Amino acid sequence: MARKGSGLLLVMADVPADKEEEFNRWYNEEHLGDVTSVPGVLNGARYEAVQGGPKYLAIYELETASVYAEREEFRRFATHPSEWSKRMSPSVIGYNFRRYVYDRIHPETMDSATAEADLAPAIQLGRMSVPDSLDAEFNDWYNNIYIPSYEAVPGVFRGRRYVSVQGEPRYGTVYEFEHTEVSKTPEWLKARESNPRSEGIRSQMTHADGSPAIYKKIFQL
Repeated sequence: MARKGSGLLLVMADVPADKEEEFNRWYNEEHLGDVTSVPGVLNGARYEAVQGGPKYLAIYELETASVYAEREEFRRFATHPSEWSKRMSPSVIGYNFRRYVYDRIHPETMDSATAEADLAPAIQLGRMSVPDSLDAEFNDWYNNIYIPSYEAVPGVFRGRRYVSVQGEPRYGTVYEFEHTEVSKTPEWLKARESNPRSEGIRSQMTHADGSPAIYKKIFQL
């Protein structure tokens, strides 16, 4: 059974400290189950930042990026929220609130083992843009050099790249990790500098606030 598709929905926010306990109960006991029950949503989990931010992240794997726009259930969450949602939704109480709908651009296809894999215990999430004039070179470098070099690092399950169909900046990258310390290892740092093109292209990337961020999984149904 597929647990990953070509689309991704990310919801991110920081939450006031005095609201966190109830916010987490609302998400774990009500909202995550509501969203993952929507047809076309293949999987979902919640993460907490250990580096970067925003602090809380919910990831939903979608069959395609169009699921978010096409499913009436998503509109009803906004137009007919539950009483608990009216009090605790991140769009109500959160700050640095972000919602992204992503369409996968790398890899173009997924093998069955990848498609059926669960969401990882830890992820690194990058949200970035580059000048339009660099776009083609940036994508060629990222897909064919940068991600493959990191995927050879112990503890990295895979890397996936996305273009945003809702939310800025334009590009998102999700690395799935065995644990939250993978990107601090010597192997990762060596891979980062392994190609002479990398420094020049990275110097022209603009990251969103809090990016890249490292997250640990905190809840999944």
